[in-house]
Amino acid sequence: MGDDWKRQLDQLHAGLVQRDDPAELVTEADAVDASYRYPHLAVRGPVFGIAALDPAAGPHWRVVRPIVDGMAQQARDTLNSLLWFKAKDDTDDPAERRDLLAAVAILERRPVNELEVRGVRYRVVRGDEFARTGADGLEPPRPTDPEPADRSWTGRHNAPSTDPGFALDPTEDTPGLMSSALKMGLRQFTYTGARFPADVRRDSERAVHTHPGIVLLPVGFGVAERRDKGWRPRTTLMPTPHDARRMLYDAMTESWPLLHQFDAEERAAHARAAEEFKAAGHANEARVGDSLYRICRTERLVRVGPDGPEPPRPSDVDSYGPMKMHPTMDEDGRLLPDD
Repeated sequence: MGDDWKRQLDQLHAGLVQRDDPAELVTEADAVDASYRYPHLAVRGPVFGIAALDPAAGPHWRVVRPIVDGMAQQARDTLNSLLWFKAKDDTDDPAERRDLLAAVAILERRPVNELEVRGVRYRVVRGDEFARTGADGLEPPRPTDPEPADRSWTGRHNAPSTDPGFALDPTEDTPGLMSSALKMGLRQFTYTGARFPADVRRDSERAVHTHPGIVLLPVGFGVAERRDKGWRPRTTLMPTPHDARRMLYDAMTESWPLLHQFDAEERAAHARAAEEFKAAGHANEARVGDSLYRICRTERLVRVGPDGPEPPRPSDVDSYGPMKMHPTMDEDGRLLPDD
C-alpha cells in the first residue's frame, strides 16, 4: 500500500473515531467481520446501464437507468425506449420531439454508446459486478444491511432500484472505512488468468489508465444457485435482502414452474421449500434436491475517466444488434402504421 493510500485511510479512520456514531461503528465492525469470513472477490463480469450528463442537474454524470444489464445492446435498447417515451409523453414541442426521435432512429440502426439530445449527453455505461467469497461460498446479506419497511410476502411487489440519480463522481467520499479501502484497492483491478480471452485482458489493463477513478454503486442482492461445485446467478439484483428473498419465493412458487415446465413432483418440492423459506422470515438459503439457493450480497464498480464513466469496451460481446422497437411517431406525437 502506498503512502497516499495510508494517508487517506488514516484520515478516514480519524473521522470515524471523531464522529463516534454507534450505528456507523456497528456497520464498520460488520464490514470488518465480512472481510475475514469472505476474504476473496469473485468477478461475475460486466454490467451495463445508462447515465446522463445534464447541465441543468449539476456537474456530474448520474445514473438514469440501472446498471444491471448483461450486454451493452440491452442498455442501448433501454436508451431507445427512454428517448421514445420522452418524445411520446414528456413534451408538446414538435421540435423537441423531432430531436428525440432522431436519436431513436440512430439507436435503431447503429450500436452507438453515446448521444447528445438538446444539451443532455446520454451514455451507455459499463460496470463490473463482483461478490465476496469464503470457505462456504458467496457472501450472504450482512446483519446491518438495511431492510424495507414493508416485508410482506404477498400482493404487488415493486422494489425500485436505488441506481437512478446516483452520482458517478469518483472524488465523492465513500461511506465507511472498509468501503473506502475497497474502492482504493480496486483502482488497479484487471481481468487476469487464462479463462479471460487476451483481448478482454488487454482492454481491462487499458481501462486502468484511461478510466482510473472508481465509483462503487449501491449494494444489491440477488439469488445464486449452487449445484455441483459452482455458483450461478438466478435473478436480477434487488435493493434489499428481503426484496431478494421475496423474489426467490415468487420464483419457486410461480415463475420457475411455468418457465421450466416442472412436473407435479418438482412443483411440490419447490412449493415445500418456498414455504419453509418464507416461514423462517430472514433465511438466506433454500434447498431443493441437489440445488442450494442463496441470497447473495453483490457489489458493482464503475470506472471513470476525465470525460466521465467508462463506455463498453471493444471486447464486450453482444448477442444481437440494434432494431426497431417502437411504432413510428411523427413530430406531432401521432403514431403511424408501419409498412
